[in-house]
This record gives sequence, structure tokens and C-alpha cells, in this order.
Amino acid sequence: MNPTTLQEQAKALGDPTRHAIFRHIAQAGRAVGIAELNDQFPFNHNAIRQHLAKLVSAGLVVETTAPAAGRGRPRLVYEVNPAVEGQWGTTGPYERLSRLLVEIIRTGLDPEEVGRRAAGLFRVPSPSGDVVADVSAAMARQGFEPEVRALRGGAEIVLHSCPFATTALADRETICALHLGIAEGLTDPTAMVAELVAYDPRKAGCKLRIRLAPDDDEDASGTLTLRGKAGAR
Repeated sequence: MNPTTLQEQAKALGDPTRHAIFRHIAQAGRAVGIAELNDQFPFNHNAIRQHLAKLVSAGLVVETTAPAAGRGRPRLVYEVNPAVEGQWGTTGPYERLSRLLVEIIRTGLDPEEVGRRAAGLFRVPSPSGDVVADVSAAMARQGFEPEVRALRGGAEIVLHSCPFATTALADRETICALHLGIAEGLTDPTAMVAELVAYDPRKAGCKLRIRLAPDDDEDASGTLTLRGKAGAR
């Protein structure tokens, strides 16, 4: 990270109230609105907005617009910038992964089911309504560098990077099944995850295939195809 950026972030977090607001957003694990922050901190809306503006300017927090709900302007919501996850006391990708792995051990559930249950932690704060785009955005936030390609009856999301390559090399089936489950949990009745074709994590290029409006006679369960085990590319 640029030293200037670090200095700006440190300065922004030097204010105790601003740091507390940042921590609240980080611990929420979801997008937070001004009304919620106003309930948590004894300041008016304008003061909260000023603190948020400094956090956004420093690259610590991202401001987005929540989907419209009824009349009036869509509200602004805030979440920790994915670029600073794992810094300033926030939870990073590997820490989240370790917690999910602990959940697998603790519950005895298979990785795919644990992934499905945890999908809400990875959902984008302002869903677009386009399932494929939203799954792709969730994967981008984890560092998979996705590319959406249209397929007949659905789409294919090519993952050009594996942020967990080192761990996946040790147990590719578990890590890939976990992320297959997360993708399944991010879909809705209009779409389904058909399969995840996983390759050597060092080369990446794994393919997450999503089928839109599946036929009633098709199996709606996701399948994991670890082609690397049978001879990677």
C-alpha cells in the first residue's frame, strides 16, 4: 500500500469517534446506513456524514446506494473497502476462510453446506437483481478476478485468480466445495449453480457455471468437478 495512503488512513482513524464508526461498520459484516449509525452514536446525521466522508476519502469505507424501497431517495449505505480487509483490525479473506474451516470441523457438516450457510457474509451490499452479476461481484470482492461469459441457458464465470491457492493446493476438494456452496447460497430461484470446474489453483481459470430457469427434470444440486485430480490442464 502507498505510504501516503497509509498516513491518510491512520490520520482518519486517529479520531476516536471515527475509529469507533469504522469498527462498527467492520464488525457488522454488511452494509450499514446512517440511521443505524445515528442510533449507535450520540451525534446528529450531519456529524455522522462528516465522519463517513473522511473514511470514504481515506479509502477505508465504500459508499454505495441501497436498492430503492418505496418512495423517496434510495439511502446511502457503507461497508469496509475490500482493499483494506485484514488491516486496521478488520477481518481478512484468510481469517474468514479459517473460520469456515473451523465450522466444518466443529459441526461435522460437509464444506458445501457450510459454504451455503455462510453465503450471506459474502453477498454484495446492494444487489443488482442480476444473479450472475451479483455472484460475480461477490467473487470479485474475495479476489477471484471473475469474468462472466454468456452460455446457452446461463453463464460461465471464469475465475482468473485463486486468492487461496496455497491452502487449495493442500486440500483442493475442501476449499473448492466451500466456495461452490457459497456460490449456491448467493443464487435465488431464478438460477442455480450447475457445477464448479476446478483446475490447478496456481494456474486458476476455474469455471463456475450457472444455469438460468432450469428445467424441472434437471438436478438442482451443485456438482464439483475437480479435473485437476484427473489430469490438470
